[in-house]
Amino acid sequence: MSLFWQRALIALAMIVASSIVAQLVDWRIARRELAPGVATRYRVLRRLIFAAIVLLGVLSALLVLPPVRALAGGVLASSAIVGLVIGFASQRTIGNLVAGILIAISQPLRLGDEVEVQGTRGVVEEIGLTYTWIRTRDNDQLVVPNERLASETIRNSTIRSARTLAEATVQVPAGPGLRLLVDALASEGDEVYVTELTADTATIAVRTWVSGEAAAERAASDLRLKIAERLAGAGT
Repeated sequence: MSLFWQRALIALAMIVASSIVAQLVDWRIARRELAPGVATRYRVLRRLIFAAIVLLGVLSALLVLPPVRALAGGVLASSAIVGLVIGFASQRTIGNLVAGILIAISQPLRLGDEVEVQGTRGVVEEIGLTYTWIRTRDNDQLVVPNERLASETIRNSTIRSARTLAEATVQVPAGPGLRLLVDALASEGDEVYVTELTADTATIAVRTWVSGEAAAERAASDLRLKIAERLAGAGT
């Protein structure tokens, strides 16, 4: 076997070894059970470590081959021109990569969060180095460049207070007894307001704070029943 082919086999073995090491490191990091915020950082960290190990292995393997090693000297001599060309060609890709790292650090959205991006709501399924995948309510997949996520306004329905506001409204006749009716309904919720008023009718909103969004609909239903019972008792 010629010396060139021996070195080529060595280079191939180095690439395979670096891929195996990258897979083992990624598997080791992925074994941890983490909170959504930490898991998001770990996911991006895994991608960076995997890419760095594979890139290092490929570069090391290429330098084993004499033609490539000789070419490296010429590339390094013109590194400024090469860097300028690559910078212009991959400006958007580098921007997405940097934005992905910023998202992992600042975490405007995390894995599993329900968000609204560009008028579309969905659940974050994957945050990659350059793109983020969001599963919409229609089961479509929205793929958004990380650079856009870093500059656009994101509405996150998951990262918020643990309490959710449940509300029920009712229309009643406007008249002298309106204030008494509002005072009577005050015992049914945390907040009671007259939200609309006309010459004939008034709209009363009764609100209460509950723990979790799932409980809000049930709490709103209970509020409607209590309001109906209160109005029936008052003869309205």
